[in-house]
Amino acid sequence: MDNTHVPDNPYLLLTPGPLSTTKSVRAAMLRDWCTWDDEYHRIVQGLRSKLVSLATPQDGYTAVLMQGSGTFGMESVIGTVIPGNGKLLALVNGAYGDRIARIASRLKIPVITHDSGEVLPPNLSRLKRTLEADLTISHVAVVHCETTTGMLNPVEDIGRIVQAFGRVYIVDAMSSFGGIPMDVAALGADFLISSANKCIQGVPGFAFVIARRAELERTAGRARSLSLDLYDQWREMEAQKGKWRFTSPTHVVRAFVQALHELDEEGGVAARFARYKANHRRLLDGMRELGFRCLLPKEYRSPIITSFLNPSNPSYHFARFYQALKLCGFVIYPGKVTSADTFRIGNIGDLTPNDMSRLVKAVGQCMYWNEVDANPDQGGSLPDPHRAVVAR
Repeated sequence: MDNTHVPDNPYLLLTPGPLSTTKSVRAAMLRDWCTWDDEYHRIVQGLRSKLVSLATPQDGYTAVLMQGSGTFGMESVIGTVIPGNGKLLALVNGAYGDRIARIASRLKIPVITHDSGEVLPPNLSRLKRTLEADLTISHVAVVHCETTTGMLNPVEDIGRIVQAFGRVYIVDAMSSFGGIPMDVAALGADFLISSANKCIQGVPGFAFVIARRAELERTAGRARSLSLDLYDQWREMEAQKGKWRFTSPTHVVRAFVQALHELDEEGGVAARFARYKANHRRLLDGMRELGFRCLLPKEYRSPIITSFLNPSNPSYHFARFYQALKLCGFVIYPGKVTSADTFRIGNIGDLTPNDMSRLVKAVGQCMYWNEVDANPDQGGSLPDPHRAVVAR
C-alpha cells in the first residue's frame, strides 16, 4: 500500500483510545467502499470471524458490529439483552462502570449497583450474598479495565460466581480486548463489548460485541431502540452475509481489517500484551525516578493506562504540564478520579518502550514548565526535545 501521501502524526497519543495508529492503518482509509457491494460484505464477514477466533477457540459464539463508539455498543447490549422483567447488577469502581448503571437507568431498566470506590476492586463476597438473596437479578455487568484509574478487575473470579448463580454475564472489555489475553468462554461471559479504536489499534467508528449465540438468540424483540437493536443487527449480518442495517463506517472497517493484519504480524495478542507490559514497566520505572507516585497499588494496575498523583509542588500546574508535553510530541490524559488529584498516561497503541523513555525524558523537562519558558523575547525556548515524535 502506498503511504506516500499519508501525513505523519504531530504527536503520540498516550491515551486509552483513540490512540496512535500506524501509517498503514490510516492509509487503508484512502479508498472508498460501497456498503452494498459483495466484496465489502465478505470483508465484514471475515472481520467477524476473526474477532470470534481472537475471543475464544470454543464454538457457540458470534460477533456483531455496531456503529458508534464503545458506549453505543454497551448501550446496544444493555438495551437489548435485558428483558422487561429483568434486573441489572452493575459492579462499579469508576466512571465507566457508573456509565453502565446510567444507561440502564435511562432505559428504565431496574438496576442496582455495588460501588466499591475508585481504588478497590469489586467485593466478591458481597456479590455472592446479593445474588443469593435477590433472585430478580438477571444480569451482572462489570468493566474489565476501568480506565478511570487503570484498575484491572477480576473478571474471571466474577464470572465464576455469576455462572454459579445462573445469571447472564456482561463484560465491558473496551480497553483490554486484543491487548490482554482472554478467553470469553473461560470468563463465562455471555456478552463482551469492545471498540475498534482500542487495543486492536484501529480508528474510532464502531464497537463490536462477542456474544454467546444461544443467549443472543433469546433476545429477539427485547430492544428498546431501533438503531441500537443488537439482535436485529446480528440477524441482518447473518442473513445478508455481512450487510449492516444502516450505513456502515466503511473506511473505519477497512482500517480495522488492516489493524487485525498487523496484530497477526506482531505475533498476536500475547505479543502485543508483552509490548504493552514492557511499555508499562519503562513508564513506571522512569516516573518513579522523577518522584511520581501511582494512585493504585501494584496488584490492581493494568498495563493499559496508569493514574499518577499530581505533584504537590506549587510550581506544578497540570494545564501547563500538559501543553508542554504536547509541544514535545506527547498527549496524555487528565485525571478522572474524584477522590484524588491525578493524571493518566496510556501504554497502548503504536508505542514502544523507546517511546516511553522519550516520554519520561520530556516529563522531566516539562513538569514545572510555564509560558515564559517558551517566550523567545524573554530568553526562553520550547521544552527539549521539541516535537520529539519526529525523531522516532
